Amino acid sequence: MTESRLAHQLARTLRHERDRTGLTQQALATRAGLSQAAIARIERGDRLPSLTTVERLLAALGRQLHIEAEPLDSHLDAALDELAGTDPVARLERLGLDRLVDALGDLPYVLAGSTAAMLQGVPIPVEAVEIAVRWRDAPSFTAFLERALAQRWNARWEEWGGVRHEPEEPGEHRWRTRHGELRARMVEELPQPIEVRLGGRTYPVEPLVQVEVADRRAAELLRRHRQRLAAGAGDQPDGSAG
Repeated sequence: MTESRLAHQLARTLRHERDRTGLTQQALATRAGLSQAAIARIERGDRLPSLTTVERLLAALGRQLHIEAEPLDSHLDAALDELAGTDPVARLERLGLDRLVDALGDLPYVLAGSTAAMLQGVPIPVEAVEIAVRWRDAPSFTAFLERALAQRWNARWEEWGGVRHEPEEPGEHRWRTRHGELRARMVEELPQPIEVRLGGRTYPVEPLVQVEVADRRAAELLRRHRQRLAAGAGDQPDGSAG
């Protein structure tokens, strides 16, 4: 389990328990002796709270933490199962892809990584819109980020903001904008895209073979997806048998 996944899992659990009790963030903060801003960061999954903080928050909600171990990366298989057969157009709407694409305007880009794989029909998790952008277009990209009121992910403090958002500056190429979360792979030249038409719109997309070379996480998900397809085919009864 990666730290970011644990942060999101805790965030989802705390939001659910707070909603169940009908408490506002401020009311929970008062009960737990924290600030409302701290509660908001934790519930967004921006920061991984300490176990002591989690216990304080859950105790304020009349709950307690229960921990179980599971096979490594079993959450990936669960996510693949959950996404199998889902409507890709609905997923695009939830992701906010069209809002971000429209906001990018004339900036040259290619949809990349897990976003590219999803557009090509692979049911893998996509947490943010992913694009490839050329280094020479970094000034135009920065101008877009400024228009979009972007905050860059601060890996040191595990929160948004507090660092310069220009891609030339050190740090992860990950921003939260008013149009949605965006991740970029800065490249010397854009990958040769293919055109994918979905939901009445055509998108420039990085081919799967290049996704597997350039994006380790997406490549692992694609590998697991293919293994599961092969295992499923192997479990099918032999058509030649009566």
